Amino acid sequence: MTRKTKQRDKISNQLIRWVLITAGTIFLGLGILGIFLPILPTTPFLLLAAACYARSSEKFYNWLINNKWFGSYIKNYREGKGVPLKIKVYTISLLWITILFSAFFIVRILWVKVLLILIAVGVTIHVLTIKTYKQKKK
Repeated sequence: MTRKTKQRDKISNQLIRWVLITAGTIFLGLGILGIFLPILPTTPFLLLAAACYARSSEKFYNWLINNKWFGSYIKNYREGKGVPLKIKVYTISLLWITILFSAFFIVRILWVKVLLILIAVGVTIHVLTIKTYKQKKK
């Protein structure tokens, strides 16, 4: 391998690394927004952030999976343990409160109201099909 090829590969790897870190950070931000906006799915964005960080930065990946708010959530989901019942109830409740408020007080177009309700039904079905993680009593 020539010196130019090695240098080109190094630049390419650095570019890919920074693209993955940037994407991971964007996905993390969307996941955090998803906590407060039930239309955005939190778990897939956090998992995408973890995947991006795992391939680009051990430091960011370790920070994310050891984070006091997201860490256990990501670990339990990735290990197939599921999501705690409390989180499911919170998610579905907030989802329906937001969707119904939007459908009745914000949106005026009928087909958009129907679409909102269908999205809420779909997200509810998805959340209910995720395995429920049973937390051990302390």
